[in-house]
Amino acid sequence: MKKLLLSITSSFFLAFGFSGAASAAGTYQVKSGDTLWDIAKKHKVTVSQLKSWNNLKSDLIKPKQVLKISGTTTKAAAKTTVKKAAAKTAAYKTITVKAYAYTVNCKGCSGITATGLNLKKNPSLKVIAVDPKVIPLGSKVYVEGYGYAVAADKGGGIRGNKIDVFMPTKAKAIQWGVRTVKVKVYK
Repeated sequence: MKKLLLSITSSFFLAFGFSGAASAAGTYQVKSGDTLWDIAKKHKVTVSQLKSWNNLKSDLIKPKQVLKISGTTTKAAAKTTVKKAAAKTAAYKTITVKAYAYTVNCKGCSGITATGLNLKKNPSLKVIAVDPKVIPLGSKVYVEGYGYAVAADKGGGIRGNKIDVFMPTKAKAIQWGVRTVKVKVYK
């Protein structure tokens, strides 16, 4: 079961992977759509290591930001840390939420999420908007009836156990409507 879950989550995250080249040895320039999790996985380090090496207080990163992707960790220690992080990925908590649908195809909508994803340019992304006190930004989630997604946005009306699920069209948003669903939040 763990292998299946890891295989599914790995496939999901690979689908969301965005390329970016290292600008210098030991550094990485953030591209639009990147998350710390994606960068950590690509460079075989943990999110905690990236945050530590770059003195980051949160998981928010911005395009063109240059991150250190290596520290004083030995290769053996890094492999152990990555394995522990992978084991933690399989762990999750389940919460029940009221899920509303939203789209960025409206007058005045920028389409840029709180974490910098451009949903107008990437309408196939699976993104939810959350209350960061309930589901931290950057969390990988599985939403019943929607699928695997990333918590990449927050909204003024989202408080407590409420989420918005991104839909690429107004018709799909209307079709979704409002539902009570279970969400698995991966740790």
